[in-house]
Amino acid sequence: MDLFNDAFDPSFNLLPYDGRVSYFGHIMSDAHADHYFDQLHRSTAWQHDQAHIAGKLITTERKVAWHGDAAFAYTYSGTTKHAQPWTDTLFELKQKIESITKTSFNSCLLNLYANGQQGMAWHSDDEASLGHNTCIASLSLGAQRTFAFKHKTTAQTITLELAHGSLLLMQGETQHHWLHRLPPRANMHQARINLTFRTIVNHPFP
Repeated sequence: MDLFNDAFDPSFNLLPYDGRVSYFGHIMSDAHADHYFDQLHRSTAWQHDQAHIAGKLITTERKVAWHGDAAFAYTYSGTTKHAQPWTDTLFELKQKIESITKTSFNSCLLNLYANGQQGMAWHSDDEASLGHNTCIASLSLGAQRTFAFKHKTTAQTITLELAHGSLLLMQGETQHHWLHRLPPRANMHQARINLTFRTIVNHPFP
């Protein structure tokens, strides 16, 4: 039976202005979260991510995978990813997330961080293919990690801890006004899997 953590109120906006971020806390029991982590870690076709930085093509330490309703082309950091079909595990999680958030998603970008040395630099998910005021649901599995937001104009920062089996929802103008990152954490050897459910609004490629 799933365990819901009443200590977190998803109606509370973590951002003071210019966007909306809701933290649902644990949306499943530790046993369920362990199950999904193991399934995704073993069965996902993980590949190292690539990005164009300062005119150079960089291969990241973290690994990614991209799945969706159709053969979407998704471009970010100057590289294009092509979506694979939903697996049974991912589709099951998609339905669960949609039920909780009351939002439909047609794709999911998965990230695998092998240890605390691997993270993500400041960025925002504001690609044209995500449309205006996009909604992104982020499910965390595995090691607990710090997640941070920084306002693009005021530089105000907000940080929180993302627990194993927890859900974060970014909505409204968040991507227009705020950057976010996953900072490295020293002496952490456990892996983390992050699933970001999104809605691509451009047409599938032929």
